[in-house]
Amino acid sequence: MRTRAALAGALAELPPISLEDVLAEAALQVRVDRKYLVPVGVFVELVNRLRDRFAVLEIDGQRSFQYESVYFDTPSHGLYRHHLQRRRYRYKVRTRTYLDSGECSFEVKLKGNRSETIKSRLPYAVSDRGRLTGPARDFLAEQLRTTYGVGPVDGLQPSLVTTYRRSTLTDPAAHERLTCDVDLRFSDATSSIDVLPDSVLVESKTNGRTGAADAVLRDLRIRPIHVSKYCVAAALLNPALRSNPWHRTVRQLVVAGRSGYREA
Repeated sequence: MRTRAALAGALAELPPISLEDVLAEAALQVRVDRKYLVPVGVFVELVNRLRDRFAVLEIDGQRSFQYESVYFDTPSHGLYRHHLQRRRYRYKVRTRTYLDSGECSFEVKLKGNRSETIKSRLPYAVSDRGRLTGPARDFLAEQLRTTYGVGPVDGLQPSLVTTYRRSTLTDPAAHERLTCDVDLRFSDATSSIDVLPDSVLVESKTNGRTGAADAVLRDLRIRPIHVSKYCVAAALLNPALRSNPWHRTVRQLVVAGRSGYREA
């Protein structure tokens, strides 16, 4: 709650931008993402230095919004292991629900030839967000066949859920976007973990080059981390899974709510 309040206070100084303008100026479906764990005090300084360039998404007077993502994987965490092994044809499959508006989409995230993120979306019924429908399976197969020339793995099923509160900053002139997440919770069928008690998970999204936010974070001595929410959540919820590449990040995220994580 303290982190959320600090974030709200920092963002109050930025001008607002509408959802339509965000989608028109910065809806980057092929992009390079850079992630940072930013202590809340440093985040306030980051926003202060970006205030002349960035605006914050505002809808009906709100500047932060609740998200829920349901990730799908095999019972043996096959897609997680592909990321762990940095397979060339790795991908993530999820539904994303915007809890404030009730809108939902089915999303496939792949890696391009230059490690850029390629995200494809399909409109989805909120009532189906916990399962893969026939059209979703067909959409996934089409994306994989088109981009990788392979089919999906068998046995995909709901694996875990992430929820968080997000604010979105946009530089309309540079087509740069910054998402800022707090109040992260990871859940599966048996447990839940709250993370990020004193930090903000910041993701910069550009068309390839480093952006203004990346430069400010570098000046503030915050380095990018190589990790995904899904992989960290899977490692925390399943301590027996190997997670060597992310030990440092996982330690930074841990946590209120559970102490069962151990390095495997």
